[in-house]
Amino acid sequence: MVEKVYVTYNQVHKLCQASADQILNEFKPNLMIAIGGGGYVPARILRSFLKRPSAPNIPIQAIGLSLYEQLPSSNPSNPVETPGTKVTRTQWLDFSSLEMANLVGKNILIVDEVDDTRTTLEYAVRELQKDVEEAARQAGSNERTHFSIFVLHNKDKTKKGHLPQAMMDEGKYLAARTVTDVWICYPWEATDIDEHDTFAASQAQY
Repeated sequence: MVEKVYVTYNQVHKLCQASADQILNEFKPNLMIAIGGGGYVPARILRSFLKRPSAPNIPIQAIGLSLYEQLPSSNPSNPVETPGTKVTRTQWLDFSSLEMANLVGKNILIVDEVDDTRTTLEYAVRELQKDVEEAARQAGSNERTHFSIFVLHNKDKTKKGHLPQAMMDEGKYLAARTVTDVWICYPWEATDIDEHDTFAASQAQY
């Protein structure tokens, strides 16, 4: 049986707060890209902590990537999800809402809730890099675009996906917590938040 760990909004808030200074000082993002749906809430919380006086809010774009799939369960009200084998793109960038034409020359922070198999993160970085290379070619630009990653939790396990070695060598990957290979239940997935918080209160904090 899969061990489930319940994380509260309060815990997510504090993980973002604890990570914000390092992100601001080392990554210096001027755009966040949230991987939906788990990256939406952490990205929005982070934006509050990354805001500096007289500076504009860091814009947030969203991309939709689906990897997880539900497995049959003996309890229909409590389905078990497992990582799939293929990433499906459901939503991509929309520059019409931004004061920028493309990602060239930007410091981009990719935000997700959990680094499980790393397959989704690998896909996101690879496809975004393709977009940058094509936009730079069209614009005749040699500006370098910097990608960094923030996740709430990194599962300490063998990864199926891989991130660029340069990104790892330059310290452009940050996980607020590294945890064992448990199933993490985030509050935005809950249909009964009071029950979720009760479960969380009985467990160690993640």
